[in-house]
Amino acid sequence: MEKIAVLDSGGQYCHLIARKVRELGVYAEILPVSAAPAKLERFKGIVLSGGPASVFADESPQPDSGLFQLDKPMLGICYGHQLMARYLGGTVERGETHEFGSADLRIRWHADLFAGLAGRQRVWMSHGDRVSELPPGFAALADTLQCGIAAMARPDRGLYGIQFHPEVAHTPNGLRMLCNFLEKVCGCRMDWRPRDRIEQLKRSIREQANGRRVLFFLSGGVDSMVAYTLTVQAVGSESAEAVYVDTGFMRSGETAEIEAAFRAMNLGKLQVVEASKMFLGRLQDVIDPEEKRAVIGKAFVDLQDEILAGERFRGHDWMLGQGTIYPDTIESGGTQSAAVIKTHHNRVERIQELIDEGRVLEPLAEFYKDEVRELGRALGLAPRLLARHPFPGPGLAIRCICNGAAARPEPDAEIAAVAEQWGYRSFLLPLRSVGVQGDSRSYAKLTVLHDGPLDYAGLLPAATAITNAFRRTNRIVAALAPQRLAVEDWRIERASLNAKRVSLLQAADRMVTEFLYREGLYSKVWQCPVVLLPFACAGGETIALRPITSVDGMTAAVAQLPPEALLALARRMRAIDGIDAVVYDISHKPPSTIEWE
Repeated sequence: MEKIAVLDSGGQYCHLIARKVRELGVYAEILPVSAAPAKLERFKGIVLSGGPASVFADESPQPDSGLFQLDKPMLGICYGHQLMARYLGGTVERGETHEFGSADLRIRWHADLFAGLAGRQRVWMSHGDRVSELPPGFAALADTLQCGIAAMARPDRGLYGIQFHPEVAHTPNGLRMLCNFLEKVCGCRMDWRPRDRIEQLKRSIREQANGRRVLFFLSGGVDSMVAYTLTVQAVGSESAEAVYVDTGFMRSGETAEIEAAFRAMNLGKLQVVEASKMFLGRLQDVIDPEEKRAVIGKAFVDLQDEILAGERFRGHDWMLGQGTIYPDTIESGGTQSAAVIKTHHNRVERIQELIDEGRVLEPLAEFYKDEVRELGRALGLAPRLLARHPFPGPGLAIRCICNGAAARPEPDAEIAAVAEQWGYRSFLLPLRSVGVQGDSRSYAKLTVLHDGPLDYAGLLPAATAITNAFRRTNRIVAALAPQRLAVEDWRIERASLNAKRVSLLQAADRMVTEFLYREGLYSKVWQCPVVLLPFACAGGETIALRPITSVDGMTAAVAQLPPEALLALARRMRAIDGIDAVVYDISHKPPSTIEWE
């Protein structure tokens, strides 16, 4: 089987590159960027990933000195492009501005990489440094307004470097570029499919379990259901058991729906544990998002230990099964040089201890969401289950934003000037959310655009322009109801998790889900988080709608829902007692993550 090596420089998209290569039909294996050249001889080609570091930094990931002496086709992406230039005699310098988001690429020379493509392409940028002088023997292939050497090549050696990210969905023809590299430059056959790994996955499950029983905590989502189904088919229902924990942070009606779906799958017994008081009690005064995730992860482990100490399990050797997938581990800093964007609840300290002890089974840890769905179809899971929107393990707890001190909206003249160019007023809120900019974690303030139309042609470019220019903000929302905010009347309140706030969020979430089904939009939206913010003018809260489109969750675009229907929904939601305003999250990923926390 032919293989491509993806060398990991710590980029959030490293594993996405590998997944795209596998999607095209070539098996990809991930190795550290420092891998010895001898280990790379068996690969048909090499891709150098992007990364959060600067090539100038002392601790930045660096390749083995012999890497570029290999007689192998190579494609350097972003940081990898800069490494290639620097090691082969070119010049890399810090850019005057950072480029995050969509850019217009002008192709000067098509070579093999751009074969069959038009001369203008939309591409996705996420970088600060840039190549300013070509290495000897290289030619410039393309540029953008802010980047003179956006692509370079030395075709006689099969060496290509690109500053943008072809692996993300927001480079529309990026997959074609990767395909050109695999076929035309590396000469690969396209003969590998993810579903072909099912039997190998089952063998791996049996080897890891090694006679032990496996306990799964199911969330009802696609990942845990597919992981559990694989495990049952591998070791039998007598050696695998499922527990569903109602944390109190589930969507309205979720527990009954999950019980019904599990019975229909005929996978054995499901134990339902009601634990809402425990979870809410532990999170009552927790404000920090990372601490929330740690508390939730620890609570799940404590429940596991309590269950395993019971009479039913006493005397048996057990391990914990989880539906962890690649994005969960990547954003938790799970690759060698990756920046921590947010800690997944499956990667908190106690879980990591169990992993180190060899007591955790994660059959899907190398797969992305779309691949998990493909595996689920091959395993015979119901289409309705596989089509469910992703839902985070911590549930609504991380969509209920908390705040430790009252505050007022903050004027920002520089951001306001950019917003005015697109016909909007703006202000900053000192409510922070998680983002990913330049492959690194950001934790920045929220920008609110208001007093303007719900016009995507203006809102989306305004959001990109603001987050590209100002690192102090990484997420932009547009006011829906009301569309104009009298800023002096609004304030951020102190707020923590409590039953009243969670109940309000559940009601809003249910209304949005019903709207998506009613308008025929559910299948067109990959996910629609509904977020509760302690931003008020009359003692209530603000609801943020976050509908996005995506393939794998690693990147996402704002879902452009029909404006009139969306505004009507916002007005109905504002009529709910306790909701003062409704806003629309118009931030792509990057620079924002899908979830706010």
